[in-house]
Amino acid sequence: MVLAPIVLFVYNRPVHTQQTIKALQKNELAKDSTLYIFADGPKENATDEQKEKIKQVREYIHQIDGFKQIIIYESEQNIGCADSIIAGISSVLKKYENIIVVEDDIVTSRYFLRFMNESLDFFEKDKMIFSVSGYNYPEKIMKIPRNYKNDIYLAYRHGAWGWGTWKDRWDKVDWKMIDFNSFLKNKKLQKAFNRGGSDMSEMLKAQMDGKIDAWDIRFDFSLFKNNCFCVRPVKSLVNNVGLDNSGTHTGKDERLNNILDNNWNPRIETVEPNKTILKNFRKVFNPPPRYSLKRFIGKVWKRISK
Repeated sequence: MVLAPIVLFVYNRPVHTQQTIKALQKNELAKDSTLYIFADGPKENATDEQKEKIKQVREYIHQIDGFKQIIIYESEQNIGCADSIIAGISSVLKKYENIIVVEDDIVTSRYFLRFMNESLDFFEKDKMIFSVSGYNYPEKIMKIPRNYKNDIYLAYRHGAWGWGTWKDRWDKVDWKMIDFNSFLKNKKLQKAFNRGGSDMSEMLKAQMDGKIDAWDIRFDFSLFKNNCFCVRPVKSLVNNVGLDNSGTHTGKDERLNNILDNNWNPRIETVEPNKTILKNFRKVFNPPPRYSLKRFIGKVWKRISK
């Protein structure tokens, strides 16, 4: 098995970045993996305090070790979340056939890299699988049926908190959303897209209207157009430590926090879509009664994006 490169995106959170790196270093495959780090630059109106945090992040990433090779790219200007991720991943996938992506607030368990690499290897030729995610929602939010015996399941929605994909899938994504206008006029298509959550069509509209800066909802749309799935573990291998109002787009939501089991190494095997899991998954994104869908989508965006 050829190990996939790890791509880490950092910005201005030195404490979170250190947590992310230290967790990755504890992964058993870290020492044999190449790590690419993309550091975004300061905004034009950045304060001295913000610039200092960016400086601290850059000083730290030049000191780390524990990987086969570390390649760092530092931007002098602020590229922005979505554009930085799209450009960074695209550049790395010019050299590799697959990739593992982590952002600066993602703490991984000891078997995260093994899970990702084994999944990318196992599902490489299964064109129904568009991506693999290491995150799953806590049991109090999303129930896995007790009679479900597999360690992984299929979802209609990509998981952007510690994930991986392949070059041929990434190349299918239309970042300019050429067919968005036809999608906007097709209510049936919008309803179908919402199979992964009632917020998805509205979030895509918000992206196209320039109200949010998101790459993953466009990735989700390509997953949908190709009638594919995202593979997820039944028990999370990832915890997002950035749900503390420290991120540019991330709000505070302790309900999404996971206690990681560093001894759990999930089995990778062929699985079929499970109707109960798909139903329970979609409920995670359903607004509660008497709650504005527009307001709910705003809260969902803050808690699932960075």
